[in-house]
Amino acid sequence: MIVAPAATEIEAFRGAVAERLGLYFEDSKLDFLGDVLRRRMEETGCHAFSAYQRRISVVTGECSEICALAEHLTVGETYFFRYAEHFQAFMEIALPSRMQARVSDRRLRILCAGCASGEEPYSVAILIRERFPELRSWDVEIRAFDINRSVVGRARRARYSPWSLRDTRDDLQSKYFRGQGRDFQLDDAVRSAVTFEDRNLVEDDPSFWQPDRFDVVFCRNVTMYFTMEVTRSVVRRIAQSLAPGGFLFLGHAETLRAVSHEFHLRHTHETFYYQRRKALESDDSMTPWLSSADCYFPPRIPELVEPHDTWFSAIRRASERITSLTQANREATEAIPADAIAEMSRARPVAWDRSVALELLRSERFSEAMELLRALPAETKSDADTQLLIAVLLTNGGNLPDAEKVCLHVLDLDELNAGAHYLLALCREHAGDQDGAVQHDQTAAYLDSAFAMPHLHLGLLAKRSADRDTTRRELERALPLLDREDASRILLFGGGFTREALVEFCRAELRGCGGPS
Repeated sequence: MIVAPAATEIEAFRGAVAERLGLYFEDSKLDFLGDVLRRRMEETGCHAFSAYQRRISVVTGECSEICALAEHLTVGETYFFRYAEHFQAFMEIALPSRMQARVSDRRLRILCAGCASGEEPYSVAILIRERFPELRSWDVEIRAFDINRSVVGRARRARYSPWSLRDTRDDLQSKYFRGQGRDFQLDDAVRSAVTFEDRNLVEDDPSFWQPDRFDVVFCRNVTMYFTMEVTRSVVRRIAQSLAPGGFLFLGHAETLRAVSHEFHLRHTHETFYYQRRKALESDDSMTPWLSSADCYFPPRIPELVEPHDTWFSAIRRASERITSLTQANREATEAIPADAIAEMSRARPVAWDRSVALELLRSERFSEAMELLRALPAETKSDADTQLLIAVLLTNGGNLPDAEKVCLHVLDLDELNAGAHYLLALCREHAGDQDGAVQHDQTAAYLDSAFAMPHLHLGLLAKRSADRDTTRRELERALPLLDREDASRILLFGGGFTREALVEFCRAELRGCGGPS
């Protein structure tokens, strides 16, 4: 019998799993990893961890030990037509777009990476048969793979329990499935439309990931378990293999923020997905839609003029009822003398320290912070972080038209910048465009699930529309996020108010709409 692995062996095992499978396990999962390691050592007859390490490192054409580990470490639960919004966008946006692009060669290639037991690619095949009968004369290939050999075997057999069909319409069940004991067998015509294989998404294979090979890739709820390094590598291969204009669908909890700049974010059908940039597009060719430097460094900040019941007026009215907001922080930063600011401006540093501007922002010395930023060298126009700070200063100072211009420039530099989308939501609300405000808030919340402010703002927007359910839902999401929100982000996006002030405001609004306090 194998003794329990030592802590150092479990840690080494965790590293090997991250390297070979890309999977990241937090410290809370170390006991689970230790159990898996002990069982696999027993089952493979490895009495020493060093011997098992060698076994993990072997890469063969057949299923190696790493494939066996995948059966213990990966999640294979799925069902037909999961994430209906994705499939609506696939059928109404992605597929028609790719059909138009491929009309000359009448060929389509679709990939489902991390397909588990096959419900996802089979759902794609069923929808194509239902909605696009003209594609029967095209060369349509649906490929799917998973590293877990046992679930790929189930996918090939295409026999499913009622639980796998829980979101499948009755008419599609009767048309494409036949009862077989307690289970359901998929129609052979649909089975033959999908090709399955065992494959490790983490390992590169140039013969498979050929340039411009696929039109649509589904890779849902896979990268959420990967390390960031592996995620970037995987997405890079997918981007290379997608045709320009091709589409990528990730899971609802997955984004490409800080992962890749190869895609445009798309938001339709109440869901998010990605489209590969066209061949002529690149970060170098994307120029700001405004050319004047004054648009990014405005010479003055006008007095705040707000429409009734915007985010600004609501939070400022709430602040009148809340004490001890920011005085302590101000006292620490007001010591920065004006002549020091002027000296910093004259220095025009190439590499600059944002902390000074942040301290000025903290003390609400917006004009002085802007003077500092105006003196920065021209190359900072291509620095998204610097431009975002300028947008924050403009927003807090009430110059929302110029703030919106800067935010749009930030999104030219970094389309997946959650902060810029949130500030644009404030700008759109100020301009009377509530629908636009909601869209940008939703985008910010999707791009960064830990970002509290978009949910708080969505709650206030819903309140203005007398939508109590949405108000309560968004405020209930915002409240725990505010407790955990990064202090620097409170400073940037909190409108000059402390975490305590925002939390108390959120609780008061929740009480007002019948939610828990």
